[in-house]
Amino acid sequence: MDASASSAVASRVNLSAPCLPRRASNSSGFGSCQPVQKSIVVGKASVSAGIYTSTYSDDMVEAPSHVAEEKIGVLLLNLGGPETLNDVQPFLFNLFADPDIIRLPRLFQFLQRPLAQLISVLRAPKSKEGYASIGGGSPLRKITDEQANALKLALEAKKKDVSIYVGMRYWYPFTEEAVQQIKRDKITRLVVLPLYPQFSISTTGSSLRVLQNMFREDAYLSSLPLAIIRSWYQREGYVKSMADLIEKELQSFSKPDEVMIFFSAHGVPLSYVEEAGDPYKEQMEDCIFLIMRELKARGINNQHTLAYQSRVGPVQWLKPYTDEVLVELGQKGVKSLLAVPVSFVSEHIETLEEIDMEYKELALESGIENWGRVPALNCTSSFIADLADAVIEALPSATPMSTSKIASEEADNDPINYLIKLFFGSILAFILLLSPKMILAFKNSLL
Repeated sequence: MDASASSAVASRVNLSAPCLPRRASNSSGFGSCQPVQKSIVVGKASVSAGIYTSTYSDDMVEAPSHVAEEKIGVLLLNLGGPETLNDVQPFLFNLFADPDIIRLPRLFQFLQRPLAQLISVLRAPKSKEGYASIGGGSPLRKITDEQANALKLALEAKKKDVSIYVGMRYWYPFTEEAVQQIKRDKITRLVVLPLYPQFSISTTGSSLRVLQNMFREDAYLSSLPLAIIRSWYQREGYVKSMADLIEKELQSFSKPDEVMIFFSAHGVPLSYVEEAGDPYKEQMEDCIFLIMRELKARGINNQHTLAYQSRVGPVQWLKPYTDEVLVELGQKGVKSLLAVPVSFVSEHIETLEEIDMEYKELALESGIENWGRVPALNCTSSFIADLADAVIEALPSATPMSTSKIASEEADNDPINYLIKLFFGSILAFILLLSPKMILAFKNSLL
């Protein structure tokens, strides 16, 4: 197991560009902002450039207000992934131990870790096969580090000073480690940038909940001005970057005009949207509309569709499902398909194994003859430049978390929401605990 700490990349940033404040959602106690496009330089702060790699500690540091020199930080948040096959099972445990992944009511929260252990043991063999097929581990950390360095260079090109930190939710470098480094560096203003274009409870919301808990319990962090870019799929730079990739890949087909553009997004359980109010589905559909509008403005009028991949467990997920739609398209006579992993900005197992291998094979078996796939954005220059602009635009909205409304607590105290969670959580808990396969997996894990 790789227990190395996170590295933080420092560069230079100017404070500029106002952003419009947005009311905090019920997934986080933090304030957030919706960045606007125009930049107005109003000041400059400098920190020394460099790359940090260290072991984090909980040493107390003085509050930001006592630090004379202004230091700007950017915290990039991502999922994380196992770097070796030995990391797969503990990574899965961390994933399913997250209450935003398996949402149990308070009455059943004592089952969270036992369920996570059972599910991780049960799923580990198949997951190891998937990671083995793409080289033995996830490339997500490597790509995210590359994105951090590319963002550093983009900000330097704009004459901006900022220290960049990477925090992963379920594997190293963990978000908690990155926050401790932020404290050690005595950052005085922070922009939180989740690397998820669309907001979901299970991605951005989960990471913000971790930050919320840490910031509320720490005097330094609770007084640290911060701005959160909750979603950014609607930014012009992102939309155009996606359209650029799609336009380029269409040219690889002998008849580009006949290609179906197939957007495949990572799914979430339907209950997240219908009972918990997750905006993910709405934002995803809006995202597809914006990308297709950009393509049509370029004279690209291909047919398109949206489906959701990566569902697990006995509950219903967002539909339509990617695998089912691929079969239906083949039956309808679609011959050329371009897959677009729209919810991913980095290559990882869902793109390299699930789409490139499983779904490609299914599509060809279903009668689709010509298959293509748009690469993830990774370090595409226009994408990174737009992230840099988003950071600059967000900075003026930074305010201490202590002044933010803790909307998540209000949601937890809603008796209707609580009863809904109790009902669905109880069903899920009993299904998982009483499943013969789960009991067998648990017994095997103890041997």
